[in-house]
Amino acid sequence: MSDQSPLHAQNPTGRFSDRVRDYSLYRPTYPGAAVDAVLDGLGSAGELVAADIGAGTGISSRLLAARGVRVLAIEPNDAMRAEGAAIPHAGPGRIEWFNRTAEQTGLADESVGLVLCAQAFHWFRPEAALSEFARVLRPRGRVALVWNDRDERDGFTRGYGELIVQASGRNPAAISHTRPEPLFASRLFSGGRRLEFTHAQRLDENGLIGRALSASYVPNAGPARERLERDLRALHRAHAAQDGAADLRYVTRVFLAERA
Repeated sequence: MSDQSPLHAQNPTGRFSDRVRDYSLYRPTYPGAAVDAVLDGLGSAGELVAADIGAGTGISSRLLAARGVRVLAIEPNDAMRAEGAAIPHAGPGRIEWFNRTAEQTGLADESVGLVLCAQAFHWFRPEAALSEFARVLRPRGRVALVWNDRDERDGFTRGYGELIVQASGRNPAAISHTRPEPLFASRLFSGGRRLEFTHAQRLDENGLIGRALSASYVPNAGPARERLERDLRALHRAHAAQDGAADLRYVTRVFLAERA
């Protein structure tokens, strides 16, 4: 039986500690067009300061830094933060890491032009986090919530999703973690809008296993884990191309709003 409590009550800070390597190696990145949309209208990237909240191992932080943005990466999990800080990236020196939370970032008032939450907002206490975002954002600064959602119109991706949901005990995070509604309902922000982009992640058989095990709600030991791996390997073999790889397909959803 999975934990049906709100996601922000399911140990969001510590739950990824045993997944760090798989997370770093096998989580998908985000399409360039989605990054363009997040930054559009915010002026010169070289003059922009962004807070990447729930930065994990720095996937989204590195994408921003590569564009010239100065990134303040907020990540309370020690293992994730250490992994992210050790990964080389374009634009060295543009990412600074902080052991803080979405609800208490420790950043100065009106100190950033962008708050980005990539694959993370569902783990926060939404009202407290949005209040903190409004505090640290400059006037007309932007909040961007980004999720890679499985595109289950694709048969391989649909099969993967079914196995993940089953293995998780139908954990809510495995079924529906894209939750922008608090942002759009908040009086602290205005101009809410939604954009979608296609994305794909090409994986060999071991990569598919690593991708699955990077999810905190998937068992990583015992009979359930062994059964999941067996089923995933069979799924991959049924769909792999001649090069031994198959594409997990995503819809990257971007939700934007400005500080009111």
